[in-house]
Amino acid sequence: MGENLGASRITSAKKPTDFFQGGFHTSHFPSMAVSISVAPLIPKPLSPLFYYSHPFLRFIPSLRPPKTRLTNSPTSSSSTTASTVAAVEDDHKTSEESMNIDALQRFIQLNLGTWSGSFHQFDPDGNLLHKVSTKLAVSSYGDNELISLIQTLYIKQPTSTTSILGDVYEPEWAEYKIKETNLFTVDKYQQIGFFPNEKAFALRYQTAGMLETVLRQGVLGEDDTGEESPKNLKLPSRRPSIVCENCLYSLEKDMRARAYHILDPKGIIEMFLIFLEERGGVVLTFPSYENHKNCSNRIIPHLGRWKGHSITKRSGVYGATIAEADTIAVLEIDNEGRLIQDITSTSSTGDVTTNVHWTGTISNNLIKFDGGFLVTLLPGGMYMGCPSDVAKNVAESKSFHLEFCWLESPGTRQRLVRTYDVEGLAVSSTYFLETKL
Repeated sequence: MGENLGASRITSAKKPTDFFQGGFHTSHFPSMAVSISVAPLIPKPLSPLFYYSHPFLRFIPSLRPPKTRLTNSPTSSSSTTASTVAAVEDDHKTSEESMNIDALQRFIQLNLGTWSGSFHQFDPDGNLLHKVSTKLAVSSYGDNELISLIQTLYIKQPTSTTSILGDVYEPEWAEYKIKETNLFTVDKYQQIGFFPNEKAFALRYQTAGMLETVLRQGVLGEDDTGEESPKNLKLPSRRPSIVCENCLYSLEKDMRARAYHILDPKGIIEMFLIFLEERGGVVLTFPSYENHKNCSNRIIPHLGRWKGHSITKRSGVYGATIAEADTIAVLEIDNEGRLIQDITSTSSTGDVTTNVHWTGTISNNLIKFDGGFLVTLLPGGMYMGCPSDVAKNVAESKSFHLEFCWLESPGTRQRLVRTYDVEGLAVSSTYFLETKL
């Protein structure tokens, strides 16, 4: 969850303290066939997306002209009118602040507890590289607007290569103090997309420092010499262009999956990282992830016809809902082995319907859709999607998105899509809940 600015402390302990559309999301690709039908009704205007003033993609130039705020302030306005306007603005501001605090409190409540599980590193082709046992202790302090989320991550270290053969060693756990999350950081730096009722959220990270620590401590342990490129261990870039966390909670148990897209400085996917966690005190083994070598059928659970509903919210703790839609997605493989996807999305008011047709190829665990969108199939009914080249999207002034899907049971799946503008700013998040027909 929320790693913020500043370094975090690592110590060692003997043991952890007790404690948008349906289917693969659509984007702006020229090769997609898109048709939109609009009923002869005047839809309600939607609020504009809230853009942050500090782009974080280092390779992305600012493509927007400076924004100008237009005001209408006639000199003839009476003092009574001015007072009324001021009072309305104050009331609106107070209401937004209340929404802010309530959303943060619900976010903190959702995360509290001790989470036990495992951390998994996959390459862009969906091959499991490393697995590490972890525990995460989450607590809070403060009240109202001063409330903060405190997190301590415990990483199980491997036995050192310098250990004496035959000796019995108690497992060592590295302790990593994650910088606190509060009202300021969650909005300003992490650009949260939060769905309290659906129990899902998306966050931005400025670095991959916490994730690098998990890999170093969990794979190398005490044998880590600190070299920048250790042998047999792929680490995230020190200056990644995007680090995005999408978190989905189980619909059946007190479990969750936290998935990370790591894009290198050029905007190319570098790796996928997933925490699988259950609230409780026992380190768990997830059978579906143990059978990672049997990867020939990962696409099969996603094939078929899916009916669902989507909710889109702007980024930030205000988290206003800006769109809802009913979706139908059909995913199939034709006689020539090509993957075909047809998507229909109808706005909640019923006045706008969008139809999208995608085609692509599949090789092992990797799907390549025409137009440059990649989907990597992972164990446990999961997949992660992203553009093949974000820099190309930016150069062509196109927005882009990152996607995480968890098909937890054969007939139900959840998806979380994080949408970015051409400056690399996370402007909205979309949650999908779909059932198979």
